[in-house]
Amino acid sequence: MRPGASFVIQWVASTIDTKKELLLLIQVLQWALGLLIVVTSVLSAVFSYRARRSADPVLRGLNTARMNICMGLMLVFISLIQMIVFTGSTLRVVIGAIFQVLGLFNLFAGMRNQSHFNRMKRA
Repeated sequence: MRPGASFVIQWVASTIDTKKELLLLIQVLQWALGLLIVVTSVLSAVFSYRARRSADPVLRGLNTARMNICMGLMLVFISLIQMIVFTGSTLRVVIGAIFQVLGLFNLFAGMRNQSHFNRMKRA
C-alpha cells in the first residue's frame, strides 16, 4: 500500500485478497459518489428553479429547504470523495473537513426549515 493512503483504503486493502479487487472497489466507490453528486446537483437546481418561480411563500420556503438539503448532501459527498478516495495530503483533508461542515450545516438547516414550512402548510 502506498504511503499516505487513507485509513479506509488501508483497512479495505487488508480485507481484500488481490490488488485488482481493491482497484475495482475504489472505482465503484468513485463512480457511486460521482453519480450521487450529479443527482443532488440536478435536484438542487430543480428546487432552486421551483422556489424562484413559486408565488406562494410557503411553497417557496419548502422548495428552498429541499434545495438546501440537496446542496448539503452534495457537499458531504464531495467531502467523502476528498477524504476517502484520494491520498491524504493535509490540504485535501482540510478542504474535505470544510466541505463536510458546510454540508452538514446546509443539511440540518434545510431539514429545520422544511419542518417549519410543513407546519405552516398544514395550518
